[in-house]
Amino acid sequence: MDRFFTSTAWNTFILVVMGIIAFFTKKIVTFFMLGFIIIILTNIYGVLKDIACKIDRSGRHDRL
Repeated sequence: MDRFFTSTAWNTFILVVMGIIAFFTKKIVTFFMLGFIIIILTNIYGVLKDIACKIDRSGRHDRL
């Protein structure tokens, strides 16, 4: 399930839904702002996940 929420298909689906809502509510600027926020949060999540993996790996080597 973790991979699904970080996949390109999920991000595309969310952007399409937000785009449709933005089109009908005439809030195009909000659509772009939310799109940028989603991209930024996805990048932050990826970096934190990489850091956690590195910490886990270094912790295992220290114990050996």
